[in-house]
Amino acid sequence: MSDSEPQVAIACQGGGSHTAFTAGVLKRLLDPPELNVDIIGFSGTSGGALCALLGWYGSVHPGHTAGQLLVDFWADLSARQPAHRFVNEAIQWQIGMRQLGASMPDSSPYYSPGARWGKQELRRLLEHHIDFEAIPDLIDETTPALLISAIDVLSGEFHIFREQGLSPTALLASAAEPNLFEAVEHEGNYYWDGLFSKNPPLMDFMTSDDVPDPDEIWLIKINPQERSRIPKSPDGIADRRNELSGNLSMNGEIRFVRQVNQWIENGYLPNRYTHTDIKRIRFRQLGLDWRTKLDRSPEFIETLIDDGTAAADSFIDEQSLELGSKSSTVQ
Repeated sequence: MSDSEPQVAIACQGGGSHTAFTAGVLKRLLDPPELNVDIIGFSGTSGGALCALLGWYGSVHPGHTAGQLLVDFWADLSARQPAHRFVNEAIQWQIGMRQLGASMPDSSPYYSPGARWGKQELRRLLEHHIDFEAIPDLIDETTPALLISAIDVLSGEFHIFREQGLSPTALLASAAEPNLFEAVEHEGNYYWDGLFSKNPPLMDFMTSDDVPDPDEIWLIKINPQERSRIPKSPDGIADRRNELSGNLSMNGEIRFVRQVNQWIENGYLPNRYTHTDIKRIRFRQLGLDWRTKLDRSPEFIETLIDDGTAAADSFIDEQSLELGSKSSTVQ
């Protein structure tokens, strides 16, 4: 790490409604920033992509603040109107009945008016809070990078949407969970949820020529890595499979970062590459099952945002202690 301000990238793991926690974390970290760091990039997947976009946009747009954008967006996304509450409760009831073993009809998102309505609502919210046409004018050589992940359904190739060509469709592609939304078409290709690809992008911060190699990556992690018990019930097994699949690509990218660090220590790489530490801010409410990732009740969303703010407070305290310890060692 350099003696100047550390260059930091913030990576936001996906996880549906649970990523309201990420909104609380970013709100605390970015408004106003208390740690003396140079944020060189944001990345995200699915719900984490929405938070990364809002955090990035609020950081680079002179007329907005990241924290207020995040809070306002999630307030609008939550099910406050009667029709939205009805749909949210119906989804939670249906999932609960399935977990109890009840036979429920399967429906494809390609033939579901509710799926189309949900996609249209998300597009409307994105366009309401983000002026996508103004984004090109906000970008210069000092602007942090923004990396949004999705996967090409037909080729199986990972895809990263960058800030230069960002559109609502790119965010919808990253959030297109296959059981809920049809594949999103963008420039002739069809995409699904980035949970199947890079969740979230990490190594792209180190391999992109136009992004400074970060000293630190702050990973806002939604899915727990470890559990103390083997799940035995059908819903417990489904919960754990969801967590493991959400972590699979992330763990591969963490291994890549560690390998690059080892190559740097061995002197195998040019000087432009720096050792990168990964620091995690972990989701705290580990007792929640996967169906709550689809819960948009306002009370639940607000609780998660508050929990994310508290987690960010703890992280800031830890970083301040670490910096203070390094400073006293130097003296």
